[in-house]
Amino acid sequence: MIVRQIWTANAYRNFNYLIACGETGEAIAIDPLDHARCLAVARAEGWTITRIVNTHEHRDHTGGNAALVAATGATILAHANARGKIDDMAQGLTAGDVIKVGRSVELEVLDTPGHTMCHVCLCAHGDRPALFCGDTLFNAGAGNCHNGGSADALYDTFANQLDRLPPETLIYPGHDYIENNLRFTLDREPGNTAAGTLLDTVTGQDPADALVTTLATEREINAFFRLASPGVIERLRAAFPELPEHPDPKTVFVRLRELRNSW
Repeated sequence: MIVRQIWTANAYRNFNYLIACGETGEAIAIDPLDHARCLAVARAEGWTITRIVNTHEHRDHTGGNAALVAATGATILAHANARGKIDDMAQGLTAGDVIKVGRSVELEVLDTPGHTMCHVCLCAHGDRPALFCGDTLFNAGAGNCHNGGSADALYDTFANQLDRLPPETLIYPGHDYIENNLRFTLDREPGNTAAGTLLDTVTGQDPADALVTTLATEREINAFFRLASPGVIERLRAAFPELPEHPDPKTVFVRLRELRNSW
């Protein structure tokens, strides 16, 4: 599997992705908002884009669809419940579907509600597993739930799906928010030395050559995975004094998401 993370350099700080089979040159585009950059990379590599996968229906992820379809004839795949929200969908995806790319790449579809209720992530298994997670999981953060989402559902996605993936899973999010997310982690857990060290590493990084984290790293530096941390809970109870001494993980997650909304 060949992965190209494409930095759009826009105000939303989007990442687009091409995933290609090295044997056949077939490629899929994930959330190709910047269709021109995606096309340029594909042409330079000699790849043929045959399908587009939208992780969810928001325009900063679907806005390049029409132009890329016009240039390549690619078909559009997205969550089955996104019909009517994404134009010209050719296939609705459900949990457990497998998207094959050429002869060497298989991507399992995960139904991952939370940021929206029509969100999918793509999981590549194998020697080096990878997760293409749209706006569900960010480096050191979690998606917001402002526009058709649910913090309760997002917690369930984190706890029952993402946190069960192999620790070596590479994390490919839909946006570059790592610096600000790490600052939020440190605001919630000032003693998190792993987050502080990583913040020093990535501050000022060129997103065109962005650090790719793993799930193991996320469990150390992402507040939304650190729901049992005494430091996180202590600071959370300072913000929400009505919380019990030992709040349940879902309550911690939802309250963290609430704080992050205005942080």
